Amino acid sequence: MQDGILQGSHEQMMEEYAKRYKKICIENNSIDGKLFDEFGVKRGLRDKNGKGVLSGITNISLIKATDMDGDRVIPCEGQLFYRGYNIYDLTKGFRQDNRFGFEETAYLLLFGELPAASQLKEFQDVLAKNRRLPTNFVRDVIMKAPSKDIMNSLTKSVLTLASYDDKVTDNSLENVLSQSIMLISVFPMLAVYGYHAYNHYECDESFYIHRPSDELSAAENILRMLRPNKEYTDVEAKVLDLALVLHMEHGGGNNSTFTTRVVTSAGSDTYSVIAAALSSLKGPKHGGANIKVVEMMQDLKANVKDTTDEDEVREYLKKLVRKEAFDKRGLIYGMGHAVYSISDPRAVAFKQFVEMLANEKHQKKEFELYSMIERIAPEVIGEECAIYKGVSANVDFYSGFVYTMLGIPQELFTPIFAMARIVGWSAHRMEELINVDKIIRPAYKSIMVPKVYESLKERSTPKIDTKAMKELQLTMKDESC
Repeated sequence: MQDGILQGSHEQMMEEYAKRYKKICIENNSIDGKLFDEFGVKRGLRDKNGKGVLSGITNISLIKATDMDGDRVIPCEGQLFYRGYNIYDLTKGFRQDNRFGFEETAYLLLFGELPAASQLKEFQDVLAKNRRLPTNFVRDVIMKAPSKDIMNSLTKSVLTLASYDDKVTDNSLENVLSQSIMLISVFPMLAVYGYHAYNHYECDESFYIHRPSDELSAAENILRMLRPNKEYTDVEAKVLDLALVLHMEHGGGNNSTFTTRVVTSAGSDTYSVIAAALSSLKGPKHGGANIKVVEMMQDLKANVKDTTDEDEVREYLKKLVRKEAFDKRGLIYGMGHAVYSISDPRAVAFKQFVEMLANEKHQKKEFELYSMIERIAPEVIGEECAIYKGVSANVDFYSGFVYTMLGIPQELFTPIFAMARIVGWSAHRMEELINVDKIIRPAYKSIMVPKVYESLKERSTPKIDTKAMKELQLTMKDESC
């Protein structure tokens, strides 16, 4: 009882202290937005038209969203290439053969070429043999201190796996490749088991651990491990497999992949690099967008009487943009992308499979609502907002709907993204190690004002040192340690 009182008073003290000093933090850290333009700083490493600052070269993937008409840049239908192959052709290839595509596409991204049948079989066997965790790892690590935030649990597990690796700091290419393949293989286990631990200890539900099967694909094993009866349909597994393929890689400039490059350039080990990438991906501005789509759709259905009435739905979308509905952020989630404008090829490739799954799950009405919003949301945004480029549905718009139909809990939405994107992270890590032996270190312009040091007795309000400020301005470099 006494401990509870002390804990409560401590939390109250810290809350009051942080609230007071929040104002000081804002006062001493706010920067006039005009200075970014004055010094030519591109916030978010993108210009006002959304074009990213060129910071590297890659041969892993290509994102195409524009064409050139003389000197003019014009938007075009979005295209995505993995190692030179159009994503439409890749997905069409394994669909026509009625195969799963995750393993084949992972081989392509890691090694730069499509596998022959014998190479694919060998790679599948290698992945299967790596679906093993250290003895008692589930009990000693995953089941301890479970969290609703499965991305944090996943990061904890990845960092703990490092302590089981005798060659953790060996950054030779063969060792990094071996570590990467192992992590690709166990990511579904770490995430799904982490969810089961949370669901049992925090939600008081039944606890079960299903081991993956060496004979199944990554998508099949995810559903097998997640469900109490280990059962799934072929359509369910194929749609999840496609989702994994479409989320696997998206250029070197996305936040988590760039994080992978940055931390790799510092010479860090594979486990630390992937943990950093996970920390980036979990941010709602990056990997958590599909959850916001699902929540937005729930709010829409709660506030629109007839979801088949296009006028009613359009009015709700206008309220979203005007910051009058849902979270009042002014966003229609799942619409728009930093690069694509006319279309996101991942969403295009995904949509027909979403419809197939919706028909199997008797969710045709829900699919039609999503399709309606996909069609009219760009019109609403164009009417209500000043935008510099077109807007279309991105892959997150449909992925949350798919995961919901598959019975996948929201806590696993972003971890499933990670199960796919770790392949791209691994490919970029190896490309960085092979080609660039230099730490990534951009410059920051300092606008600091020099101050006269005062002893503790004299201290009140810091005084500006005008002489030092002039000298500093003469010698200041746009560099930081």
